[in-house]
Amino acid sequence: VQLQASGGGLVQPGGSLRLSCARSGFVYDDYDIGWFRQAPGKAREGVSRISVRSGATYYADSVKGRFTISRDNTKNTLYLQMNSLKPEDTASYFCNTDYRGRVYWGQGTLVTVSS
Repeated sequence: VQLQASGGGLVQPGGSLRLSCARSGFVYDDYDIGWFRQAPGKAREGVSRISVRSGATYYADSVKGRFTISRDNTKNTLYLQMNSLKPEDTASYFCNTDYRGRVYWGQGTLVTVSS
């Protein structure tokens, strides 16, 4: 099982970015997958999750209405569309899943929101 995140970068406040997380090695589809983030000097926090099978979603209050999580099961890819970005969204973003009782993390992709 592997997770490969990409799509981070530098964006101005109010701008948008789309993160991707390519997943491989999953046999079953009855699991959730999502995004965490960690800002410098802060604890890692959950941002959003989605059920691969049903598409049901969860968002942290801090990103509701601005971020949209989605998945393309034909491409085995998870997305996070981030709009109306704020400086406080600056962090390394990690995709994550708990699959068959084991937790997997992708490598982080850095998002910097600054003018």
